[in-house]
Amino acid sequence: MPDVTSVELAAGVRALGVSGRIVCLHSSLRSFGRVEGGAAAVVDAFLGEGCTVLVPSFSFSYRAPAPVELRPARNGVDYTKLDDLPQPGIYDPATGEIDGRMGAIPAEVVRRPGRTRGGHPLCSFAAVGPEAARIVAGQVPDDVHAPLRGLAESDGFLVLLGVGLDSATLLHLAEEGAGRTLFRRFARDAGGEIRMVPVGSCSNGFDNLAPLLAVCARETRVGSSAWVAYPAARALAIAIEAIRTTPEVTRCADPACLRCSDAIAGGPLLDQRSP
Repeated sequence: MPDVTSVELAAGVRALGVSGRIVCLHSSLRSFGRVEGGAAAVVDAFLGEGCTVLVPSFSFSYRAPAPVELRPARNGVDYTKLDDLPQPGIYDPATGEIDGRMGAIPAEVVRRPGRTRGGHPLCSFAAVGPEAARIVAGQVPDDVHAPLRGLAESDGFLVLLGVGLDSATLLHLAEEGAGRTLFRRFARDAGGEIRMVPVGSCSNGFDNLAPLLAVCARETRVGSSAWVAYPAARALAIAIEAIRTTPEVTRCADPACLRCSDAIAGGPLLDQRSP
């Protein structure tokens, strides 16, 4: 298969109708086949069409063990599995560290000079483009989803490049909007103290929402990669209503999934601690 070219990438952005918008990309570079210029060419294609590119840039290496006094019940975790975590360093948005599971395109954004990265130690977002600083500025340790709210409020788009809705962090914001309390994990604050920070739930069942979100989906194909864009505000509203009325819609295929069970039950009980 010949390389996907920059011309084809730019045409894909235009075909989705997202030129000039803030886009939250979730992506698999491998899904394209071969790309002339690699991940940098994909980012450049969106920037060349006037987009601001927002990506998840999670860094789970900063996870800390769970102190006994900070263990809320119904938190989607077996705390004994956190006990052996190494003592982490202190996250700084200037770091270039990013979890390898994020993929090549988020890693490219994090490497770029002038990019902006949020302040959440485990689930940061990074951005490049004209609105990058504004869209990321509100993300602090206690507000993991600030960039996604900003995306929806700015008429931005959720864009999936060769991946499904099980990669869509926007749907964690929908869970929050439907009334679920976000799970808590643990990281060191600037003073070195371990604190709880909010994080997302299991996303493996999020593709169950695809039939409902199809009403606002825009689709195209670039190389062998299927691209889908959703207007963030509308997708968020549809997902919130679906989760509120049918909580089981987000349940994954694993009947023993603790994160799904606890999320559907409402999330952690922050005023109760596990023994």
